[in-house]
Amino acid sequence: MDAIDRKILALLEAEARLTVTELAQRVGLSVAPCHRRLRELERAGVIRGYRAVVDPASLGLGFEVLVSVTMDREDAGTIERFESSLATVAEVRHAERLFGDPDYLVRVATADIAARISSCGTKSLLCFRA
Repeated sequence: MDAIDRKILALLEAEARLTVTELAQRVGLSVAPCHRRLRELERAGVIRGYRAVVDPASLGLGFEVLVSVTMDREDAGTIERFESSLATVAEVRHAERLFGDPDYLVRVATADIAARISSCGTKSLLCFRA
């Protein structure tokens, strides 16, 4: 990987919808060599995909919070049930299993805190029973 490949990556990280022509112009290559480099970066797994960044507020999800979760029990069955339950909660945008305390970091998006509390019936942002 050379400086041109790194520039291609930086440009695509900032604006993934660039056409190959625009990308080539910005890195100072003609279209064909730029396209070959792009395809090689994809083939090698350096570029794993292209994604849309969605504005949660435009979907009526204006309240977003990071929730730290510490498990009381960490046996395999409890972890499996928790992760399966987590996958069913529509408001969960992303979850990461951590090592140490807390055990999970969960990004939750909802209309507002009152909407999430009313759907849980508690003052908890996440509602699970192990």
